[in-house]
Amino acid sequence: MTKRLALAAMVLAIPAGLAFAPLAAQTAAAEPEVLNNANPDSFQVYGLPGGAKPTPIKDAKVQFGKAIRVDTPGDGNPWSIGVNSPLQAGVKKGDKVVIAFYARVEKPAEGATTATIANVQIQLASAPYTKVFGNPVTVGPDWKLYTAAGHADRDYAKGELAAALHINTAKQTFDIGAMAVLNYGQKP
Repeated sequence: MTKRLALAAMVLAIPAGLAFAPLAAQTAAAEPEVLNNANPDSFQVYGLPGGAKPTPIKDAKVQFGKAIRVDTPGDGNPWSIGVNSPLQAGVKKGDKVVIAFYARVEKPAEGATTATIANVQIQLASAPYTKVFGNPVTVGPDWKLYTAAGHADRDYAKGELAAALHINTAKQTFDIGAMAVLNYGQKP
């Protein structure tokens, strides 16, 4: 029930200009299934230099008032540092899946005002980490809700997929808030 309440709060908090019309229409028609733990404290952050950990932060300006802060060095591949959230339920071929998350760049690269997340994607949870769908996102200095949406190309079992943010695109600091992965079922 807590996840459902959190989902409802997140979906209701999506500003009309940020959500695309089909998603907004679907939320009224049927409640999507929440596929992950949206709490930032549950995210798996990998690849940080020296085994560093993300810093939990509290901020009343972000949905649910908390996030994690992740510093990236920018050397290496974009996917060498990332934030993952494993899916706790399976999906069927053709299911419409949406990743919705809050983010901001706390400290952009020198001379920049924004930062790029190279991929916001659903991928296999283990090697070879094949992308099912996703897209890059440009993140600004203010908290904002970002989304990526796509359809499952085949059936996937519980635990076979994860949401992933590939964030090592520059020497910068990201704040990542709640991230929900929603399954709208067989929707176009």
